Amino acid sequence: MTVVALVSAKRSPGASTAGLALTLSWSTRIVLAECDPAGGDILAGYLSILAIPGDHGLLRLARPDLREQLPSAFWGQLIDLDAPHRRRLVLPGLSDPAQATALRPTWPRLAELLAGLENADPGYDVIADCGRLGLHTPWPVLERADLVLLVLRAVGLRDIAPAAPALAVLRRQLSSSASRAGLGLLLVGEDTVGRRELQRRLRVAVVARLPDDRRTADALCGLGRLRGGKDLLRHAASAEPKLRAAIARVRAPAPMPAPAPAREVHSGT
Repeated sequence: MTVVALVSAKRSPGASTAGLALTLSWSTRIVLAECDPAGGDILAGYLSILAIPGDHGLLRLARPDLREQLPSAFWGQLIDLDAPHRRRLVLPGLSDPAQATALRPTWPRLAELLAGLENADPGYDVIADCGRLGLHTPWPVLERADLVLLVLRAVGLRDIAPAAPALAVLRRQLSSSASRAGLGLLLVGEDTVGRRELQRRLRVAVVARLPDDRRTADALCGLGRLRGGKDLLRHAASAEPKLRAAIARVRAPAPMPAPAPAREVHSGT
């Protein structure tokens, strides 16, 4: 597996929490890249109790990229969530949305780098938190992803409404760029609308679902400690094979068309 990109639509927060939950429960080496142009959350949230230097993160890659030093600079900007094992690494995001314009030239090469991490030694999977779709969406990251998941809280039909235009934008952009990314939904909370009805209305598959576990979600946002049942992390762990299966379907070679039946040739009499 390589890159899973998470995005959200209007009135559907939760991509950042979902990305961190997946990262903390992932079974193999993984990098969480905070690519949200509105700013990253992990330094001010989950890692706020640690003395993390403020000079780490996404913005620090813009200048090395201009000097063609992005690959070597990338590893120095990562934070090890389970040091010193380097199994779960985080690239912290922007601290100010005004910084997003400085990254426009960097996105294509960073997207290429992230997509190649599965072939590194050792290899890493990538969860890219791309935030809400908008003016500064990091499209190169989504276009190089294997799987793009729209994170959606489908409590009622009112919540589904913003998802339809968001999916239309995703389909249009990904098809125009000749991206091979698969597109699906990652539901958060109770499936009150019904999965079949949701898929019928939005014409996209539900890949996985995470529970609305407020205690664990608050802890991942820095508002408490991880304790109790950690239902969110258990469901995130069970979502991994579903994501891998979706990517396997995307990567599967297209079936060869069946050869046309040979036409019989009749000799004239």
